[in-house]
Amino acid sequence: MDISRLKGCASWLAPAVAGALVLLAGCTTPGADAPSTIQRASAAMGAEGLTSIRYVAEGTGYTFGQAFVPGSPWPKITVHAQARSIHYGTGSMREEITLSRAEPRGGGGYPLQGQQRNDQFVSGTMAWNVAGGPVPGPRFVADRIHQLWITPHGVLKAAQRNGATATARTDGTTAISFTEPGRFAATAFIGADGLVQRVESRAPDAVLGEVEVVTRYRDYRSHGAVKFPGRIEQSAGGHPVLDVAVREVEPNAAVDIVAPEILRNFSERVVTEKIADGVWHVAGGSHNSVAIEMKDHLVLVEAPLNDGRTGPVIDAVRALAPGKPLRYVVNSHPHFDHAGGLRAAVAEGATVVTQAANVAYFERAFATPNRIAPDRLTQSGRRAAFMAVGDKATLSDGTRTIDLHRITDGVHNDSFLMVYLPAEKILIEADAYTPLAPGASPPAVPNANNVNLIANIERLRLPVERIAPLHGRVVPLADLYTTARMTPK
Repeated sequence: MDISRLKGCASWLAPAVAGALVLLAGCTTPGADAPSTIQRASAAMGAEGLTSIRYVAEGTGYTFGQAFVPGSPWPKITVHAQARSIHYGTGSMREEITLSRAEPRGGGGYPLQGQQRNDQFVSGTMAWNVAGGPVPGPRFVADRIHQLWITPHGVLKAAQRNGATATARTDGTTAISFTEPGRFAATAFIGADGLVQRVESRAPDAVLGEVEVVTRYRDYRSHGAVKFPGRIEQSAGGHPVLDVAVREVEPNAAVDIVAPEILRNFSERVVTEKIADGVWHVAGGSHNSVAIEMKDHLVLVEAPLNDGRTGPVIDAVRALAPGKPLRYVVNSHPHFDHAGGLRAAVAEGATVVTQAANVAYFERAFATPNRIAPDRLTQSGRRAAFMAVGDKATLSDGTRTIDLHRITDGVHNDSFLMVYLPAEKILIEADAYTPLAPGASPPAVPNANNVNLIANIERLRLPVERIAPLHGRVVPLADLYTTARMTPK
């Protein structure tokens, strides 16, 4: 529903319930026919004979889910080149994107300086990235399918196969609405000229439950029989995520995307390594967790990515201490790759332990059910419980103590926690430091996040002996100092 249009119609209506019903009727008119609307738009845009397309754009992007402060806009990036190759017949897309940070604060797996090139794919129900070789990316499937089918021509094809309904609107547009089962719901707004002006969609999200996305298409140009926008703008979760100018379009480009064989037998791998009595480093994937056994319960540090990762992690952790419930899950920070499994942990009855600034944001997010593809939290019907941490808090059972400290003055996130086990002298942290590969040389310019972690360890005078990172392997503290080219005080 176009909220701005509703506000315009409302200016001449009385603020009564009856008036509200008149308002809804006044902004739309009955009698629109979805098949004929889609046919008209397809003819105007050249969609009927279009099986594939490749376009290249440049402009500004934003890293969704990686805000410096929870609830604030996503961090801005410069999109030096974005090339999308799409085959509608096979439901496949390749995105080659070259980007760099446009502001220093916030997350994202990008270097703090310089450019990075990413090569990302989806085909059918499989997603992967290429970094030296194919890397399975099951957590990207939903978003990439969604992005593929809300493209200007894709949305018409998706509407046609999903039995869309149509509503004529008094602003001269026709809204066609449909649901791609288990994937997303969308409404495409078609102008009198038959062109797709914008798509308002709602898609599942591992943190937000469901996320509202608005994609606008402007400045259409002809490319043979096909019309394609010259500008694409998108927002997600209430903040911009993309604003690019299209500079090349190739209709019916040669697009042949085949999922690598490695993806066909992929399953989430969970490996537990005992690093102290009652303490396990839980690895096996891109994101780690740490399990800590208490007298009568378990504490899990980090529930990353999504149900698909955190579910198997919880199963593996329960097997380490049979009969003990998972009572707490500690969240290092609210970036979506590190918070995407919290909903699964809440479904298990765990209390979320997080920095105080994150609580209100998570409360709103976890109160939103995922109805399109119900996740564990939605299925459980549970409500989230929180333990807010200021600068420091402690979890203790009288025998084991877990100290929680806020990481201050960094550039990655402003509501950032690290976990310290004083008896074991183990520090657990995410993104502030990821150990180098064995034998790798330290970077010539120290990473600012590494330097900041050292500053916080020294500020708090923590006698750390080992670091159990939430990316990478367990290492001695000395490795951090070596990587940062610093000497302990």
